[in-house]
Amino acid sequence: MEFVPSPQIDEDCSQRQPLRRRPTQRRSARRVERMLDACAELLDEIGYEALSTTRIADRAGVAIGSVYQFFPDKRAITQELTRRNVELFVSRVGRRFLDEDYDGWWEAVDAIIDEYVAMHRSVPGFKSLHFGDVVDLNLLDSDSDNNTVIAGRLRGLLLREFGLADSHELDVAVLVAVEAGDAVLKLAFRRLPEGSPEIIEAAKQLIRGFLSRQLKAWSPTPA
Repeated sequence: MEFVPSPQIDEDCSQRQPLRRRPTQRRSARRVERMLDACAELLDEIGYEALSTTRIADRAGVAIGSVYQFFPDKRAITQELTRRNVELFVSRVGRRFLDEDYDGWWEAVDAIIDEYVAMHRSVPGFKSLHFGDVVDLNLLDSDSDNNTVIAGRLRGLLLREFGLADSHELDVAVLVAVEAGDAVLKLAFRRLPEGSPEIIEAAKQLIRGFLSRQLKAWSPTPA
């Protein structure tokens, strides 16, 4: 099956829209953020199976009716939390790309992995949810699995940063690198709560080696 990159999460498709309605007032937006924060904390404490809208409402300090005003169920809240995590991850990587100078794409790959590790250690709910695969492989997009969506976003960042030629080979290489890196980094945190330094370094070497072999013809796009 041909890989079709997903450069961004489609905001217009109702199947991919977990919110019943977007908050239009600052007070409502803050209330939704409290619900997402509560969901993240509870995921780390009790896991997805024990999660409920009632518990989220209690932790967030809102009425249960406020939860249902914006979300139909706990899956939708978790889906919106996943979307928030994706946007945070991509923005953090993008900020590093702006602030730091890289000699090549391999240093950018290290920066991407470093941000994943940092979020795993510091962002509530991330270690329990990652990018939604714990709940549903198609939580972010009904047509593409979660890692395909992430690969599309990272591919776009790499293309913009290094001006490389766009190709189907690049699409596939980035997707495989994301899948492999995700699996190895999960192993790193399964071994140690803060992540095994040796396995994190091994993930970097694995991805750099794979991309080096796959992207021999990866050349700059003509000006």
